[in-house]
Amino acid sequence: MNEPAIRDIWVYLSASPLLGLTITLVAYGLAYRLYLKSNSSPLANPVVSSVAMLIALLMVTGTSYSEYFEGGQFVHFLLGPATVALAVPLYQQFSRLRELWLPVTISLVCGVVIAAGSSIGLAWLLGGSTEIQMSLAPKSATAPVAMGISETIGGIPSLTAVLVVATGIVGAVLGTKLFEWMRITDDSVKGIAMGVAAHGIGTARAFQVSSQMGAFSGLAMALSAFATALIVPWLVDLIGI
Repeated sequence: MNEPAIRDIWVYLSASPLLGLTITLVAYGLAYRLYLKSNSSPLANPVVSSVAMLIALLMVTGTSYSEYFEGGQFVHFLLGPATVALAVPLYQQFSRLRELWLPVTISLVCGVVIAAGSSIGLAWLLGGSTEIQMSLAPKSATAPVAMGISETIGGIPSLTAVLVVATGIVGAVLGTKLFEWMRITDDSVKGIAMGVAAHGIGTARAFQVSSQMGAFSGLAMALSAFATALIVPWLVDLIGI
């Protein structure tokens, strides 16, 4: 393809909402190829790589986030159907889930309390303001739920959104390696841990490992959001912040 043709395509895309959609798909496609070439190394997580590519491109071209999101929102819309689709592998693992309902419940409650409590405690020890502490508390829940909780308990929703993404990326990158170090081989156990700690981004990583791990991670992500909404406000009141 000659240079004028490429320029014409760029001019067309930059004047339409398709720009955000196109660069998102291209960035993720390149990031996923990089991930495969690295022998599926967690350090080459495609979510991290594609986000870095998009940030760099927007900065170089001077494109605002609002302009990008005019097209990027089409991918964002698919988050809903993708979440509902988690019911399929979950149904396939339903018999296994019935056997594990008690340890799943205990793990869920402990995970939510430890995630919120340790975040508040560390922020307090490091001199973080009350707003920072409250913004950190729900960071392990999925973004829409975490932002709502943050606003309710006195945090900064926009900061919470950033922390949620960072938490998911760190969990997706380090989670599988941590399981190897701890010699955890049961995919249902790994999935619950990943979903509670790293929500949707961790769940995407879990599906790359196995459908069973992904199914349990999706379950944990959904239940964790519900439990976080119930437990975190109560925990904040209990601590007396």
